[in-house]
Amino acid sequence: MAATDRDGLKADPRDHPPAMPRIRRTVKPRRTFALRWPSVSGLTARILAINLVSIAILFIGVLYLDRYQNALIRGELDALTRQAEVIARAIGELGIEPNVIQDEGLDPVRVQRIVRRLSVVTSSRIRVYHPTGIIIADSRRLAGPAGTVRMVPLPPPSDIEPLARLAIELYNSMVNWLPRRGQLPVWHDQRPEDGLLQEVATALSGTSERAVRKTEQGGLILSTAVPVQRYKQVLGALMLSLDGDEIDTAVREVRFEILSIFAFTLLVTVLLSLYLAGTITRPIQRLAYAAELVRSNRHRRVDIPDFGRRRDEIGDLSRSIRAMTEELWRRLDAIEGFAADVAHEIKNPLTSLRSAVETAARIDDPARQRRLLAVIVDDVERLNRLISDISSSSRIAAEISREEEERVDIGGLLGTLAEVYGAAREDRGGPRVRAELADPEKLAVNGHEGRLVQVLRNLIENAVSFSPPEGMVQLRANRENGEVVIVVEDDGPGLPEGKLEAVFDRFYSERPQGEKFGTHSGLGLSISRQIIEAHDGTIRAENRRSPSGEALGARFIIRLPGAEF
Repeated sequence: MAATDRDGLKADPRDHPPAMPRIRRTVKPRRTFALRWPSVSGLTARILAINLVSIAILFIGVLYLDRYQNALIRGELDALTRQAEVIARAIGELGIEPNVIQDEGLDPVRVQRIVRRLSVVTSSRIRVYHPTGIIIADSRRLAGPAGTVRMVPLPPPSDIEPLARLAIELYNSMVNWLPRRGQLPVWHDQRPEDGLLQEVATALSGTSERAVRKTEQGGLILSTAVPVQRYKQVLGALMLSLDGDEIDTAVREVRFEILSIFAFTLLVTVLLSLYLAGTITRPIQRLAYAAELVRSNRHRRVDIPDFGRRRDEIGDLSRSIRAMTEELWRRLDAIEGFAADVAHEIKNPLTSLRSAVETAARIDDPARQRRLLAVIVDDVERLNRLISDISSSSRIAAEISREEEERVDIGGLLGTLAEVYGAAREDRGGPRVRAELADPEKLAVNGHEGRLVQVLRNLIENAVSFSPPEGMVQLRANRENGEVVIVVEDDGPGLPEGKLEAVFDRFYSERPQGEKFGTHSGLGLSISRQIIEAHDGTIRAENRRSPSGEALGARFIIRLPGAEF
């Protein structure tokens, strides 16, 4: 690699470049872009669905309430059974004709009288069966002179508003649709052709039994049957039946109370889900809209929404997009500036070359023609070097991003380079090159060896070119705070004051006196900084001075992240 340059951009006395043409950037026709702002985004719908699934499960669980309802049914059946046992004992004692020598069983008239009186104080339906299965007495059927009268209880007058009645009917239809009610047998009033009910037949055999059935309208019917006995003789069976309206009412009230809480919870869940989705989707939509404007808008600057104050992923995304956009514009500015610098630098040798060719065509003096041909050759070589360095500079970032990093021994590289330049000094003379390494085994970095060698050769050749023949070029390296620090020092005149950063600019050239103009392109240090920054490192320049302030030479300092051991 040719020596790097820290020389100022000097114009060749032979060149008369015209003013640099204004660079115009071609703007493609802007694509029309209509960003759709949906009322409910897909992300919002998913958040709502996920949050409402748990609420829906709770809602279905509230509709069942099986454990509570079953506890009510068991309690009601237990009370009904105890009531039936008391009535059966009373009938067993009082339903027989007293002072009768031969026991003929229950007296239907006495039993009907007892049932009629008990029906006033109990809400359940009382039926007494003869051992043959015939109904002796029924609290809903009373016998009189005109025959048997059947009593059917009427529902209480309803003062429920139509809207509430509609809600109750909807609730009943939903509850009755559940499998829990669907598995119950349907209750029918006993008919002679249907035979005895199961619990009645069991009671006539001397054992109590109870059952739960549903009506055709979906209500509950609870029934219990106990034997009517006298001295362990089964005289008949007593059956008490009761509708489950009270149970349904109790369960409905509990369900309504829980459902009211559920409705409030549902409302809060929906509102919080919409708020949560809004805090996520709205910033993302604004960032997406701004990103699309950056891509398609003809204006150079687009205001990216700043959500950096948010301490979450949206804030991280906003900061990343803003940083990415700034880096994009910075690179575009760099590309535009690079193109302008390239056009300017190429224009100089082309102008000189054109002038020399035109002049050579008009003169006949062979000596002057030879001098002009020498100028033409120099300009062609200058163009060749310039184009090569420009090509290398433009490929650095892409090549480094494609190459795999490896462990690079900086101590070994500096030692090898010192030996190479020491051997070259024996042939061509010049300053000595010496390496001083502290803990060479710890001087390792992760990077691209070829590119790091290119940087070190640039700096060493630059130092050699500025140092006197009897001078010294020092190569030092050590490890500080996890970083590998590389220092290249020379014994030259040092760097111009105020140019410590400018020496890294493209096409900046400040060469030693007596060196032929155009030997260097002015891209060496610029390329070196590109390579070091691609390795997440830094490079800077400073002057060496004695305690008295006398300039002793230039110093370049490189810092690279050290590799782990």
